[in-house]
Amino acid sequence: MPRLSFTSGGKKPKQILRTGTLRKPRKLLSQDYQTLLEKSLKNKQLFVDDAFPAELSSIGSGDLLRKLPPCVEWKRPQELVKNPQFFFHDASRFDLHQGLTENCWFLAALASVTFHKDIFTNVVPRNQSFDKNYAGIFHFRFWRFGEWVDVVVDDRLPVNKDGKLLFVSSSKKNLFWGPLLEKAYAKLCGSYEDLQIGQVSEALLDFTGGVNMTIKLEQAPVDLWQIMVRAAYSGSLMGCQTKAGGKEEERGGKLLGDFTVAKSPGSGSGYLLIPGFPISSLQVTCKSGTENLVRLRNPWGKIEWKGNWSDNSSKWDQLSLKERMLLRKTRENGEFWMSIEDFETQFVELVICKLTPDLMSHENGKEWTLSMQTGKWVAGSTAGGRMTYTDSYWKNPQYRLKILKGDNMEKYTNSCSVLVSLLQKQNHKHRNHSPPWFIGLSVFMVSQYQCIRRRLPQEFFLHSRPVNKKCVFINEREVTQDFHLLPGSYVIIPSTAEPDQECEFILRVFSRKHLLEEHGENPSPVLCCKKIAEKQDEQETVIARYFEKHPEINVSQLQMLLNKGSWTCAKQAPVKFSLDACKVIMAQLDVSASGTLNVIEFHNLWKRLQSYHEIFQRTDIDRSGFLNLSDLQAAVQEKGITLSHQFYNLIALRYGNSSLKINFENFVCLMLRMEINGGSHTLRRTLSLPPASRSSGHSSTSRYPTLYYRHRPPAVQRCLKT
Repeated sequence: MPRLSFTSGGKKPKQILRTGTLRKPRKLLSQDYQTLLEKSLKNKQLFVDDAFPAELSSIGSGDLLRKLPPCVEWKRPQELVKNPQFFFHDASRFDLHQGLTENCWFLAALASVTFHKDIFTNVVPRNQSFDKNYAGIFHFRFWRFGEWVDVVVDDRLPVNKDGKLLFVSSSKKNLFWGPLLEKAYAKLCGSYEDLQIGQVSEALLDFTGGVNMTIKLEQAPVDLWQIMVRAAYSGSLMGCQTKAGGKEEERGGKLLGDFTVAKSPGSGSGYLLIPGFPISSLQVTCKSGTENLVRLRNPWGKIEWKGNWSDNSSKWDQLSLKERMLLRKTRENGEFWMSIEDFETQFVELVICKLTPDLMSHENGKEWTLSMQTGKWVAGSTAGGRMTYTDSYWKNPQYRLKILKGDNMEKYTNSCSVLVSLLQKQNHKHRNHSPPWFIGLSVFMVSQYQCIRRRLPQEFFLHSRPVNKKCVFINEREVTQDFHLLPGSYVIIPSTAEPDQECEFILRVFSRKHLLEEHGENPSPVLCCKKIAEKQDEQETVIARYFEKHPEINVSQLQMLLNKGSWTCAKQAPVKFSLDACKVIMAQLDVSASGTLNVIEFHNLWKRLQSYHEIFQRTDIDRSGFLNLSDLQAAVQEKGITLSHQFYNLIALRYGNSSLKINFENFVCLMLRMEINGGSHTLRRTLSLPPASRSSGHSSTSRYPTLYYRHRPPAVQRCLKT
C-alpha cells in the first residue's frame, strides 16, 4: 500500500495547520480527558459534563422533541443494568440499533468502520471501562476540519420511564460503547437532533479523515467492478445508498430513513436493503461464464437480498461444491451476494472513502504527498461565485499547484494522478443550522503567467478554460475530483456557486509529487500583465525599426519577423513558422502579386495573428499545442463562421497532422484563408484544392509552394488526391 507524506502547502507555510493529530488530538472545548478523569477519581465524584448537560437542550429544539416520551430521564449505565460493559472483544457490528434519531447514515458508516480494527481503535480508544478507574467519563476521537478532535462526555444517557434508551442501543443490554459514541458525536455536531439528515460519506470522513469519492450508479463507469476491487485492495472503506422508498424521504437532495422495500427481479418476493454497506468483490466462474459478484452486509442483520446470488438462489448450483461451501451462507445474518449488474440497478450511489496518511499502513510502496491549505470565502472580497460571474470569479482564493514528474506513470503516459478535495466548514455550532453551500472547484493550466506569484487577474479567467471542462457544484460537505495532469504549473480555484456566500474551507491535494501554495494577496491585473505587455511592446518596437530600413519585406524576412513573436501554445515551447507556411501567408496578403508586404499589410497581419493566438489558447483546453475537432469548431465559431461537421472533418484532413489535429501554424493559415477569401462560402468552393493554390488569382503552379501534402501518411495522401 502506498505511503503518504504530509506537507502543509508551500515551502514556507504561514501557519501550522495541523493542531490536532491522532497522537495528540485537539481537545474539544479544552476538555482534557486525562485531567478530568484524575480530578474525578481524586474527588471520588462521577464526572458531570456541563458543556453537554443532561437536559433537553442537548437533545434538540425541533422535530425530535415531538418524538420524545412524556418523561425523559438521564441515567448512567450502572443505573440501568447490573454489569455494564464498555466493549466486548467479540462484539458484532450488528449489535447496534437505531433509536428515535434518523441517523442511519451515522450507524451505517460506523458499521463499515468496525471491519477495520485500526480505524475503529482510533475512534473508540481502548482502556476505558466501567470497572478499573471508572469515573463516569469517556472519550472518543473524530476528524473535523483538518484535525483530530478528542471529545469528552459523561455517561448519562437519555431513557424513558422504563429505562429504555431513546437513541442508539445495543442488542446486548449491558454493552454501551455505541450509545456513548453517539453522544460524543452529538456533542460534536451540536445536539442529538443535529444527527438527523445526513449521508454515509460525511460520517466516514469524520471517522477516518479520508477523502470521499461518490459514484452515481446511474452513470456508473464501465470499469466499476475493477474500481471496487482496487478500492478494497487498498483498504478503502465503501458504502452504498438505496433508492428512495419505504420509510425513506428526500429532504434537501439527501436521502433519509433506514430502509427501502422493493421487489426482487422476476421473483415477486420482497427484500429489505439498508444503506451503507461494507463491500467486498469476487469474480467467479460459472457454467454460463464469468460473473462479477459483490458481497454486501446489512449493518442491522437478518434482512437480505432475495434475487440472483441470494442465499437460496439457484445460481449457486453453477459453482463447484468447494466454492459453494466457501462463499454461500444460508443463514439470515445480513450478509449476501449480488451481481454487479443488480448492484448498479438496486442502489443509487457508491461511496469510496480513501484513507489519509494517519491511517495508511506503512508498507513498502511509492510515496504519495498530501498538501493542505485552509481558506475562507468572504462576502464582498473573496466570495466570487462560479465562473459565470465574470466580474467577481477571479476574486476567489487562488492556489498555485506545481506538478512534478513522478517515478511511476505507467498507465497515463507522462501524466500524474492528482486527487483534489474541497471541504467546507459549518458556520454554526449546530450542524443542521448550517446547511452546506453548493461548492465546486476548477483547475486551470498556467502558461504565460507561470512566473507570476501574485493572484491571476480577471483577464486570465475571461480567456482561459479549466482542465475540468465541467465544474459540478454540490451542496455537500466535501467535493472531490480526480485529475491526470501533465507536469507543470496550475491554479486551483475553489468557489461557491453564488457570490457573497461566506464559509471557511480546506483544500487538500494528493499526488506523487507536487507543491501547493496560495497566491499572494492584493490582486493587481496591471502588475500581472506588465511583463507580457512590456514584451509585446518590445517586439513591436523592433518590428517598427526594421520597417524603417526595409519598407517592403519578402518571404524570408516575413518568416524572421513572425518568429520574433511570442506565440507560446504548449509547455512554454515557442511556435516557429516554417518557410512554407510563410509563403502560404504571403499568398493570402499579397494582392498585387509583388511577392512582398509593406508596413501596413504586415501591421494588419500582426493584429490578426495576435487575435488568432488568443483564440487558440482559449480553445486548446489541455494545452497540448493542438486543436482537435471540437476545439477547432469552438475556435472557428468565435470568428462568427459556421460550418457543418462535414467541413470540419475535411479541414482536419487538409490542415491537421496524421492524428487530424491542427497546430497554431496551420490554424493561422486556415483562419487567414477563411477571413480574407470570404469565409465558409469560399472554403466550400476551394477546399478540394491544395492550400497554396487557393490564393487570390494564382493557379496550382504558383510560385508559392503548397503546404498541403506536408507530413501526410500515404493513405491520407491517396484519399485527398482522389
